[in-house]
Amino acid sequence: MSTFLQLDRKRLGLSAHQVVDKVGTSRASYTRWEAGGAIPSDKLALLAKLGFDVQYVITGVRSNNVSEISNKPQRKHFDFEGKLTKIICILEDALNEHDLELPSKAKGQVIEGLLMQALVRNEQPTKENIMPFLKVVGL
Repeated sequence: MSTFLQLDRKRLGLSAHQVVDKVGTSRASYTRWEAGGAIPSDKLALLAKLGFDVQYVITGVRSNNVSEISNKPQRKHFDFEGKLTKIICILEDALNEHDLELPSKAKGQVIEGLLMQALVRNEQPTKENIMPFLKVVGL
């Protein structure tokens, strides 16, 4: 089964090896990402710099700039970058406030969950709706 990461990589004409080299990760980690594993937020930013539609990679919904070149009908625009930035800030503030650390994989899972929640419920991420996700990952 192809994931959105793999489909977008192929859209860009990149090999998995090229992506691994450019984002500075191991082949094993990248293989997990293509199998649907959580992608750390710092690696999402690097994927975006390579031309990946990170909103699509995470949600399966193309962002506006990519949908403009596609003939397929797309869902209403979702402010992915704004919500991602806000989620990362809220997560880091919550962790700092409670003097906690979270492994990259768990951070990626929290970020992915909050992005999906924001997409499905069309709501702004808040400190209050981050706490249930932190409990799920063991904090």
